[in-house]
Amino acid sequence: MARDYLSVDDLSEAELAQVLDLAARMKADPRLHGEALAGKAAALIFEKSSTRTRVSFEVGVAQLGGYPLALSSSDLQLGRGETIEDTGRVLSRYVDVIVLRTFEQDRLEVLARAADVPVVNSLSDFEHPCQALADLLTIREHRGTLAGTVLTYVGDGNNVAHSLLLAGAKAAMTVRVATPPGFAPIPQVVERAAEIARATGGSIEVGTDAVLAATGAHVLYTDVWASMGQEAEAEERALVFQPFQLDQRLIDVADADVLVMHCLPAHRGEEISDAAIDGPHAVVFDQAENRLHTQKALLVFLFGLV
Repeated sequence: MARDYLSVDDLSEAELAQVLDLAARMKADPRLHGEALAGKAAALIFEKSSTRTRVSFEVGVAQLGGYPLALSSSDLQLGRGETIEDTGRVLSRYVDVIVLRTFEQDRLEVLARAADVPVVNSLSDFEHPCQALADLLTIREHRGTLAGTVLTYVGDGNNVAHSLLLAGAKAAMTVRVATPPGFAPIPQVVERAAEIARATGGSIEVGTDAVLAATGAHVLYTDVWASMGQEAEAEERALVFQPFQLDQRLIDVADADVLVMHCLPAHRGEEISDAAIDGPHAVVFDQAENRLHTQKALLVFLFGLV
């Protein structure tokens, strides 16, 4: 049976720790599992533009000895109306894993049901689960531990917020999310994260006060205020979200050794100030690098090679 990764919740707490441990070992020794995907091909489908996801997956598959095949919708019959189900059935005859960056989460779920090979969510409007793996590895590298860490996310309650809620809960972290009224994460995700946190010893807090949420935090995290597909709302959102900018005001009330994080690309001067993203607390480029290592570890895990 193919093992899919469509959501952070597809990994148990123990499996999440296993993937992070493997990623750390593979980062320390790039030769580790260097032939894990030998003879295997990966279809990397991008229905949204990409820098970090595309490059890290292409390079990662190649470093594991596999063949990465990067495709856009216009490269495929998807762009001319072929169903996602038929695409999954066909690609399963050619490749060994399908990585999809798309809009609706439903497309990933339909694809996974139709395909006979593992399907990986490299981003949807609902979740960004591969980014969350890199985020946790980065925090662990800098703090030495995840359990008990207070991560504060400020801004839009979007796909990144959803994955951080789930991942942080599984890692026994305290995850605080502060958004303007009306922009909170989806209630079902918050409820699921809270359920996980009750079992692991973590906690979930959702509110509308950025300064309160940032107070004492070990990690401050933000993302763009208008995601891909929301460009028409960008100006209006900029007015509403201004009090939620990750800037020195929030850094000053956080822990003295706070980490500043952003999944990139950043709109400097909007959701994050230049001083914050370029300052001594920032680890955003460590996050970007760790996309490579955690995704390699994820693929090795999904193929049952550990």
